[in-house]
Amino acid sequence: MDRFRRVSAAVVTAVAVLAGAGGAAASSGVPAPPVRPSVAKPAALPALSARTTVRTVAAWQEFRVHGPARHLPAGTKVTLQQKQGKRWVSLPASMKTNRNHSYNLRVLLGLRGKNTLRIVGGGAVSPVMRVTVR
Repeated sequence: MDRFRRVSAAVVTAVAVLAGAGGAAASSGVPAPPVRPSVAKPAALPALSARTTVRTVAAWQEFRVHGPARHLPAGTKVTLQQKQGKRWVSLPASMKTNRNHSYNLRVLLGLRGKNTLRIVGGGAVSPVMRVTVR
């Protein structure tokens, strides 16, 4: 109730000043409401999680990479990347996140040995996954 009175007094004072009766409003003795600094909450950073359905797979055998996409809008494109030497190379395996903010990607790998994979999209990068191709 007290807040309502202060806001009402501020509105009346503002209207009086705009109408040209600034002297009368200033001498009325109505205290101005305190000014509160606006504290903006930091925006949540986008995050991707990733899991594989297998740890070891035969060459060119299909497996899945899936996980949630937090703080990313539905329809954000996510892409599978593979570490080749010191570089991350985007593979031709990508999809858009669904309305539940998750993805489920089918993957085929032919590079034998230990493969290091990750998912990228929407400014987020997932933790590294390792899959051995025999």
